[in-house]
Amino acid sequence: MKYFQIKIFTIILFITSGYSTYAQYTETINSNRPGASQGAFSVGTGVIQIEAGGYYGNDDHSLLRTSTDILGADYSLRYGLFFEALEISLIGSFEDDTKSIRIGASDVEFKTRNFKTNTLGVKYLIFDPSRTIKPDKPNLYSWKANQKFKWKTLIPAVSLYAGANFSEADNPFLYEGEKSITPKIALITQNNWPGSWVLVMNLILDKITEEFPSYTGIVTLTHAFTPKFAGFLEYQGIVSDFYADDIARTGVAYLLTDDLQFDISGLINFKNTPDRWQLAAGVSYRLDLHKKEEYLDDSYEGDRRRKRTEKRENIEPEIDDQK
Repeated sequence: MKYFQIKIFTIILFITSGYSTYAQYTETINSNRPGASQGAFSVGTGVIQIEAGGYYGNDDHSLLRTSTDILGADYSLRYGLFFEALEISLIGSFEDDTKSIRIGASDVEFKTRNFKTNTLGVKYLIFDPSRTIKPDKPNLYSWKANQKFKWKTLIPAVSLYAGANFSEADNPFLYEGEKSITPKIALITQNNWPGSWVLVMNLILDKITEEFPSYTGIVTLTHAFTPKFAGFLEYQGIVSDFYADDIARTGVAYLLTDDLQFDISGLINFKNTPDRWQLAAGVSYRLDLHKKEEYLDDSYEGDRRRKRTEKRENIEPEIDDQK
């Protein structure tokens, strides 16, 4: 098992080591809600972003004959630090579980209340195709050529995430023998396609130093129906000797302002050990203190933006002289 973990980590480093560093700041909030995946892009330097929500659901385990009502809250604090490609974050959740077990002729309840997860991590955008790959010029003689599928659109933006899970040693959500601090790494890709389609994929290696490591893959497809309203579909597969599952999520998000988003979502899984469902609602808000655009010398898009800025600066003094 350890050889497999080292091999996977080596592959991730090999894939990412050859890319240059790029980034992207957006005029509207860039939220990871309401799905479980992380997007490849950071929030931008000087941006403080809070994403939080509540959820309610039930886990019904057919073999253990237990039914667990779950009431919880999840949260994420994100900050763009030093330069555009870098983001630090605190991602976590707090749960209040009430488990009912049938013993004889009566049901006995057990309550569990604590932080279920807390992860302090760093995300680094290492490749952005929109800043590196020069777009095709329109063909003035062929409509068909302009509509032809372009293979370069399959090239995603890529980020690498590394963090540490931390918890109290007596946290009831830890399995017996689990350390209070464990590592978490992830490879994140994102495709932004025409027609307001976004595909995000996460490959996550969690608690890889523990007895029961977890390997998770998440695929999230988002579509913006209007500039304000978007929906998503998501699949999450979890492989672990401690807990394995296949989970589907769907939901919608509404952009009230450039810096404020509301969302609702739900999930189900595809097994009965346990059979799960959940409903959630949340909000994302950013304090936008981003003041300057960063242009990289080897960036095609960055070079174009730099030239536009220089052109504006050269024109403005001429206008002032004419007053």
